[in-house]
Amino acid sequence: MITPVRRAAAFCALTTALAALAACGPHPAQLPRGAPSATPATPSTHPPTLAPGPAGLTPVFENAPRTAGKTVALTFDADMTADQGPRAAAGERFDHPRLIAALRALKVPSTVFMTGRWAEEYPDQARSIGRDPLFEVANHSYSHYAFTDDCYGLPAVGRDRMRADVERAYTTFREVGVEDPMPYFRFPGGCYDREALKALTPAGVTAVQWDVVGGDAFATDADAVARQVLDGVRPGSVVVLHCTRSAAPVTERAVRAIVPELRRQGYRFVKVSDLLATANGRT
Repeated sequence: MITPVRRAAAFCALTTALAALAACGPHPAQLPRGAPSATPATPSTHPPTLAPGPAGLTPVFENAPRTAGKTVALTFDADMTADQGPRAAAGERFDHPRLIAALRALKVPSTVFMTGRWAEEYPDQARSIGRDPLFEVANHSYSHYAFTDDCYGLPAVGRDRMRADVERAYTTFREVGVEDPMPYFRFPGGCYDREALKALTPAGVTAVQWDVVGGDAFATDADAVARQVLDGVRPGSVVVLHCTRSAAPVTERAVRAIVPELRRQGYRFVKVSDLLATANGRT
């Protein structure tokens, strides 16, 4: 017969064992959200992505279904090419703090496609953006070298270095304190071909393009940029703009005109991950 003393001892031993087991492994809520790789951490926490395309190629996303409601994603490319360090040292600014401040003031969820070189140059800003729930950080390569030849004069990265360039950017993000970069990649210059999609398949990313070009790169007329965006937006649109003072100085003023007008038209601002969830039929 099991005496009360033995029963109590057994219960204590079981409790101790369970506590030790809990201490050895993370609870589901403590698991990482999902690294940008071909193998997700857990289905419930991995950010929404698209399934690989034909022949297993990296999938490409341009906009969500037009029937899924009046949502729009503003995306901002934080460009800095690997060889522009001397220009930054001489005082050229590739960041745009006033734009980020405007997005925060207007409470606009946004996706920032950041190069690893930009994150290295502005680690405090990269970390601040990455830790702000209003934003999500996605990959724009480390070097901002083109993934095809003849892409707006950008230097080209070799086919055998494409995946490494993307993975180096993710490493840089984590080194500066961006803990949960998204598994989304935007090609520098928007230039890609079948070989580039094939080269990035092992990285497990979704390539994110756009259907609305803001036209803010090297623009000097904020009103013209705003008009171009407002004329182009449709339900589910992805808008491409820039987060670079030297190359896109009027973007902040354009955003201050774009946001209230689209809200007046009934649009709701979301991140790329929200549009991808819609494309996948998730809520």
